[in-house]
Amino acid sequence: MADDAALLTSPLHDRHAELGAKFAEFGGWSMPLEYPSGVVKEHTAVRESVGVFDVSHLGKAIVSGPGAAAYVNATLSNDLRKIGHGQAQYTLCCDEETGGIVDDLIVYYHHDSRVLLVPNAANTAEVVRRLAAQAPEGVSVQSRHTEYVVLAVQGRNSDEVLAKIGLPVGHDYMSFVEAEFEDLGGVVVCRTGYTGERGYELIARNEMAVRLWDALMAAGEEYGILPCGLGARDTLRTEMGYPLHGQDISLDTTPNQGRLGWAVGWKKDTFWGKDAIVAEKEAGPVRTLRGLLAVGRGIPRPGMGVTLVPDVPLCDITSGTFSPTLRKGIGLALVPTFVDPDAELGVDVRGRREIFQCVRLPFVDTSVRES
Repeated sequence: MADDAALLTSPLHDRHAELGAKFAEFGGWSMPLEYPSGVVKEHTAVRESVGVFDVSHLGKAIVSGPGAAAYVNATLSNDLRKIGHGQAQYTLCCDEETGGIVDDLIVYYHHDSRVLLVPNAANTAEVVRRLAAQAPEGVSVQSRHTEYVVLAVQGRNSDEVLAKIGLPVGHDYMSFVEAEFEDLGGVVVCRTGYTGERGYELIARNEMAVRLWDALMAAGEEYGILPCGLGARDTLRTEMGYPLHGQDISLDTTPNQGRLGWAVGWKKDTFWGKDAIVAEKEAGPVRTLRGLLAVGRGIPRPGMGVTLVPDVPLCDITSGTFSPTLRKGIGLALVPTFVDPDAELGVDVRGRREIFQCVRLPFVDTSVRES
């Protein structure tokens, strides 16, 4: 773990401390891992009512200037031509030579000459470096990593909470609206999230953070809103089978292997890594990310060995946890493609071989796309 004094902190750090948060290092930031309520209650609040996460550690970078959107479209994997102004898109920054995933991120398409990127905290500098190095004349790529607070309001009552503080709700999934909050300035309100539930992510300047947080917590009190940490964020996203960069996907993983081909603009003339990614798709990847559901009581953790029963080594668990919704152990692993889609596999859980079933993702049904 990094030296605490060297870690970046959210503009809401003091609020989290007052709430009794347990902090952990993540991507160079000190962020809330959980609150006294505990991971399971925080997880359940999101699945059944509403929770709010401070995810200000996420990167923020602005690509601006004439042709900014066209430049982003020529480098990142997904096809920005599929969306319009005021919409967001999940995409990948891949290595030009290998097609490995440098990062997965969200693109906010403001207009043709301004695009906001939200990469993962640990990868922001590298994404910005790669984009800046090849930016055409007139296009600027600038990190705004520490200038904005990002709050994720997630759960079926998220609309009611945002409406009570005067923010717009009800717009389409993966679209965003810019709105004024009180007398403080603009907030970007986007129908996105990492939990699988209906929800929104709010991006605002740091000076708005405390009043915005306090307003959300007060508005959500009647719905049992809970502040939620990165522990619950991890269990929620794992139930959805959403990959985490640095664990399930990485520079050593391609979009084909990570089952992220849906985030690739296959018909585009160019994007970083296209030749390698297309060639692998045509040949067939040697491994793919799969879901593993415990048959018994075993709880998988990253790094635990996975075997073809009885004892043929295959791979390691990339993400693993206890699912509060299913009350079972669940995990993700990059399993060789020769393994049957519904095979039973062994996982070495602290020296015991526990049986897991390969299953289709997600592990749970949710309402993320409901209008």
